[in-house]
Amino acid sequence: MLTLQFMAYSEIENLNSSNRIKKILDIVKENKIVLLEGKLKKEEEASLIQATMEEINNKFKGIELSAFDYAKGEEVFINKLRKNFARFLLGHRNGMTIIGPASIVKEIKKDPNKIELLTKDGNKKRSKKR
Repeated sequence: MLTLQFMAYSEIENLNSSNRIKKILDIVKENKIVLLEGKLKKEEEASLIQATMEEINNKFKGIELSAFDYAKGEEVFINKLRKNFARFLLGHRNGMTIIGPASIVKEIKKDPNKIELLTKDGNKKRSKKR
C-alpha cells in the first residue's frame, strides 16, 4: 500500500534544522511519501541527504527528493520584494517538497504545468536466471 503523508509547514517551523531532518527522515523510513508544504533550506536539503546516506542499509535504500515553487512567470520587482520579506518572516512556505523512500519512488518528474511521482511496482516478481 502506498501512503502519502501531508506535513504542514507549521509542524516543522519551530524545530531546529536537525530536528526537522530527523522528523522527516523518521516518516520516510516508515515507507511513507512526505508532501511537505514549503521548502527546506538548501543546507537542510544537503543535511537530509547526508543523514540519509548514513542510515542506508538492507531495509532502507535512501530517498528521492524534489522541491518546487508555486510561482510562475516573471514577477514585478515590488512583488518579489514583498514575497522575499514574507519568506524572511514566515519561512519557506511557498512551494512544496516531495520526499519518499527510494525503494518506493522511482522518479519525480516536474515541468511548468505538472508534477509526476512515479513509483516502483512492488508486485513484480524478479525472474530467476539459471
